[in-house]
Amino acid sequence: MIRRLHLAFWLLLVIAGCAGPHLAEMPNVYTESNGYPASTVAPAVRTARPTLFFVTDRARLDGGPPTRPYGSGRSAEMVLGRVDVQFGEGLDWPGLVAASARGGRPASIRLTPVEVTETVRFPATPLPFDVADGRVRTLPAAQEAWNVQAEAFQTEIAAALARTGRPEVTVYIHGVATTFEEAQGTLANLWHWAGRPGVPLLYSWPSGNTGLFGYFRDREAGEFTIFHLKQTLRMLADTPGLERINLIAHSRGTDVATSALRELAIAERAAGRVPRRSLKLGTLILSAPDLDFGIMQQRLVAEWFGPVPEQINVYVNSGDGPLGLAQTLLTGQRFGRIRPDDLTDPLRETFSRIGNVHFIGVEAARPALGHNYFRNNPAVVSDIVLTLRHHAPPGSEQRPMRQLDVNFWSLHRGYPAPPEALRSASE
Repeated sequence: MIRRLHLAFWLLLVIAGCAGPHLAEMPNVYTESNGYPASTVAPAVRTARPTLFFVTDRARLDGGPPTRPYGSGRSAEMVLGRVDVQFGEGLDWPGLVAASARGGRPASIRLTPVEVTETVRFPATPLPFDVADGRVRTLPAAQEAWNVQAEAFQTEIAAALARTGRPEVTVYIHGVATTFEEAQGTLANLWHWAGRPGVPLLYSWPSGNTGLFGYFRDREAGEFTIFHLKQTLRMLADTPGLERINLIAHSRGTDVATSALRELAIAERAAGRVPRRSLKLGTLILSAPDLDFGIMQQRLVAEWFGPVPEQINVYVNSGDGPLGLAQTLLTGQRFGRIRPDDLTDPLRETFSRIGNVHFIGVEAARPALGHNYFRNNPAVVSDIVLTLRHHAPPGSEQRPMRQLDVNFWSLHRGYPAPPEALRSASE
């Protein structure tokens, strides 16, 4: 017991690596031969002070500063809002483009939050309901109150989509030990380096609990938020003008994302619909997934989860320190630490048949005591950026990498490299 408490304490310290610096800049992002793709950025978002959207079920902080309104407490009321962030100090759009085209980590591109505004607040859930003749229904007044807010949600997102000229939303779902402000910075950077495609939306759940058992409290907060994420994705899918929803999830955020999507997919199939079409799911990115590998197979693979999005990219690192500690505490191999030889022959054949699930082994993702490489490893950041830009699969011209197995790829140092270099390395 004492050994497990010590491990829990170290897990708490190490897992804080999920959080990263406050609104930190991204490292050495690959910008392709033509530099930062400023010409493809919609005029409406050519600014050093862009607006992100957020949905959260975090409770408001009493007396908190305007730019930090939410803590780690839970709220039964889901909120849609906007947050303005500033890239650099005194930078205008041409200056930001010039700094971005140079790549690297220019200190002038550090992000700061400027203003947070709530625009839609939903009624508390669960909504009141009754049962008549064995049929369950939400009480009409409660349903009408919800529908009014849902319409306001969709109107705001639809207007933002119309301004961008690219009919897609990219949703970021963070992991444990992450504040509302830190998650803003991650999404803002990924969206910016990708060329600002469509509408960026942060889904921020009540993570960031402190103390010896903060990690376990955050795990339960992730279960608390699943219903609200399902409602968010349903509303997005029904938003006029939206054609694709991309999701980026990290660590325990991958459990939140896949649990919600699994339940939505089951409901869509039961209604006779094809989930990929009705839910409009594009790319799903699972980075350092803090999931039990065996449970993943029984809850996701067995429920036909793979075909739901257009493609699934899973970034894994067998040397991931926090996932190693979680594996010791919780038993069960962590999904984010698998190697090619961990796939059984039947599982390998299944993934080969559906063809859209890609495991991407990250080389040299160090230090080992941290697993936020999805935003501080240049190769991983670059691959996420290229995926959001092109929606291309690994091994394509836009995402050149070495294939290790049918569904396993190696994200090497210096990525991306020209195909000729990859062929030479594999011979």
